[in-house]
Amino acid sequence: MKTVKTMTAAVGIAMMLSGAAFADSKVVAKVNGVEITEKDIDLARAEVGDQLANIPAKDRRRDLLLYLIENQLLADAAKKEKLDQGPKSEELMKYYQRRALHDAYFNDKIREAVTDEQLKKIYDTEVAKVKPQTEFNARHILVKTEEDAHDIVERLNRGSDFAELAKEKSTGPSGAQGGDLGYFAKGRMVPEFEAAVLKLKKGDVSDPVKTQFGWHVIKLEDIRESKPPAFDDVKDGLKSGLVRQKAVEVIGGLRKGAEIDILDEDVKKAIENAQQRGSFAQ
Repeated sequence: MKTVKTMTAAVGIAMMLSGAAFADSKVVAKVNGVEITEKDIDLARAEVGDQLANIPAKDRRRDLLLYLIENQLLADAAKKEKLDQGPKSEELMKYYQRRALHDAYFNDKIREAVTDEQLKKIYDTEVAKVKPQTEFNARHILVKTEEDAHDIVERLNRGSDFAELAKEKSTGPSGAQGGDLGYFAKGRMVPEFEAAVLKLKKGDVSDPVKTQFGWHVIKLEDIRESKPPAFDDVKDGLKSGLVRQKAVEVIGGLRKGAEIDILDEDVKKAIENAQQRGSFAQ
């Protein structure tokens, strides 16, 4: 997560811009007497929410609150050091005022303009293009020699548990998980392994199979038809993509209607070259 220092001015200015709407916001924490509210969490989510994508959804609100607490602690420390005074502070506040206005416009006209209905329509269109695939769930025990593989088959025939035997004997990385390879579609495994799996019925155990990795004994646990991911599982990713697309459109329109004079000749030339290559939005 990016440094919390950069959020102090932005949050404060955004709160002032929002005005009385914050008066009725529920207080969720206090830091040295300063209230942190639900609206603060909403602002933090808009600011750094994308950086929490890999964190479980149930933990994101907690992390946002901890982020805001740390932010307030640093803000208090900065005031004690009088870092909120002088020319540098004025320049910083001016910069974050622009940033806060940028965020306010971006959230209102771009992010919030992307609706669940739009995302569901994209989801339904993409799902319709996906053809179900047959997926196999198998376990295997990998050993070095054919003799070892035959010994594995004999022990299984005498009633040994496949998963426990895999933990004991398999030299493959899946051994610790009882040889479980999870679900996989055709083309994911080496040809010899896949050919052996395709001959098995659910619950069957293969004869020893040789591949480049050694000798395998395979058990087919299940066969299923693949299903597309649920809408809720891909919604955030779809929204990020659509927000980026809409941002390009909106900012492109604003740029065309604006008078922009770049005075740094090196930067101006670099932008012109990028535009000619098509790697920079017009």
